[in-house]
Amino acid sequence: MKILSWNVNWIRAVIQKWFFDRIKENDADIICLQEVKAFENQIPSEVRFHMSDYDYLWHKWARPWYAGTAIFYKKWIEIVEKKSEFPFHEFSNDGRVTEISFWYGEKVVHLLNVYFPNGWNRADWTEMLTYKLDFYEKMRKYIQWIRDNGECVIICGDFNICHTEIDIARPKENENSIWFLPIERAEMDKLENDGLVDVFRRLNPNLKDQYTWWSYRGWARERNVWWRLDYYWISPELFDDVESIEHQVNVIWSDHCPIKIKFK
Repeated sequence: MKILSWNVNWIRAVIQKWFFDRIKENDADIICLQEVKAFENQIPSEVRFHMSDYDYLWHKWARPWYAGTAIFYKKWIEIVEKKSEFPFHEFSNDGRVTEISFWYGEKVVHLLNVYFPNGWNRADWTEMLTYKLDFYEKMRKYIQWIRDNGECVIICGDFNICHTEIDIARPKENENSIWFLPIERAEMDKLENDGLVDVFRRLNPNLKDQYTWWSYRGWARERNVWWRLDYYWISPELFDDVESIEHQVNVIWSDHCPIKIKFK
C-alpha cells in the first residue's frame, strides 16, 4: 500500500502546475492533502475528472479560504469508517482532521490526515500557541483511545514542529522561533514516549539536510535552508511493514514537498 501526504497550500493553485501528472506517477492508493482551502462544493471539476479511480473524504468546516484537509482513496480499499471532522468540537471549525479506518491484513488501521495549527498569531492577533498545544494534547488523547481499542494508527500531515536539531537547517538561529520552541518540541517527545514511531527518523536516524518545507523568501530552497515539518508517525506494530519513505523534494509547486510511504 502506498500513501502520499502533501500540504498543497491551496488546491486551486496546485492543480494548475502538473498536479495530476504527479498523482499518476506516484500511483498512490491513498492521498492525504492538507491546506486545501476550499469547501467540498468548490472542488475543481478537474479533480473529479482526473481522479475518478478514487473516492474521497472532504473536511467539514466553516472558515473560508483557510486550512482544510481531504483524503482520496482507491475504490478497492475496504473502508470501515470515515470521519470528516475532529471529535473535539472546539477544533472542528478549521477542518484540520480527516480520518478513514480500513482493514490492513487482520488489523484495523486509522489513518489520520492532520494539518496541525502553526502556532503563529492569527491575522487579528489572536494568540495561537496555546490553541496549538491544546490541539496536540487532544490529538494524543484521541490516538490513545484508538490504541486502547486494539487498533493501529497512521498519523500523517503537516505537524508544524521541527522535533530535533537535525530536523532544521539553522537550529541556533531559530531556538526562539515558533515551530522550534522547546514547549512545542516537547509535544513530539510525548508522541515518542507514547510509543509512536517517526518513520523517517527511525529509518534515517543520523541523516542530515532532509527537510519538507522551505520559505519562499531568500532563496531558501536553493540554499537548502529548510525545516522538516511533515511526518508519518505510526503505531509500532506497523513499523516492520514499512518498505520505504521518500521526501519528494523536487516537487516545487507548494512550499511543502510531498512525502510518500510504502507498506509491504
